[in-house]
Amino acid sequence: MKVRQDAWSEEDDLLLAETVLRHIREGGTQLQAFDEVGDALNRTSAACGFRWNAVVRDKYEDAIKLAKKHRKERKRQMAQQAKPSASYTAVPKAIYQAQPQSQPTLSHDNNRIRGAVEQEISINDVIQFLQGLSGKGQKESLLMQENEALKQENNSLSKKVRELEDQLIELKEEHQVIEEDYQSIIQIMNRARRMALLEEEADDRHAPAFKMDKNGNLEKIAK
Repeated sequence: MKVRQDAWSEEDDLLLAETVLRHIREGGTQLQAFDEVGDALNRTSAACGFRWNAVVRDKYEDAIKLAKKHRKERKRQMAQQAKPSASYTAVPKAIYQAQPQSQPTLSHDNNRIRGAVEQEISINDVIQFLQGLSGKGQKESLLMQENEALKQENNSLSKKVRELEDQLIELKEEHQVIEEDYQSIIQIMNRARRMALLEEEADDRHAPAFKMDKNGNLEKIAK
């Protein structure tokens, strides 16, 4: 497992942004971009995803919109090149009629297919249609994996926060003990200063002498 605890540099953030934007333009997924950046920076995919969503993404909102627009135009051009004579995707009439009437149909796609003109098309169009459905399932799976990785990263960070909170409580307790010791030392020093003043003002023949016991209290010395 690739794990690095050091801070992200500006170059790391720039590489992350450029990679994610490139995958968006080319029709890839963010998870693929996080894997690529993780390999380049020796970090986990989850760490890259967390960095992107928490820090870097807000700085590239306009660039993300342009990348998505470019991806949409690119897909439209590819679709036009693949099917220049038709603006919709349908299945062969024979395949549609062969489906048992008692079986449930795909609610959205079949309603669109029923409204389309039934005609004989090539096997390549059927393959493209099925590949499109398969691609949707793969994207959903990748999004689920990305979401799970982010959940694990969030749980790890929550655990770290709890540990830091416990350390803060311990430090506060230690600070309180130190503060109490400091106040005790101040009191002893004040008593010592008072004793010194009394000794200076006392008459050696008549005034009594004082000394401090181990508890910091003054006591009279008999002459």
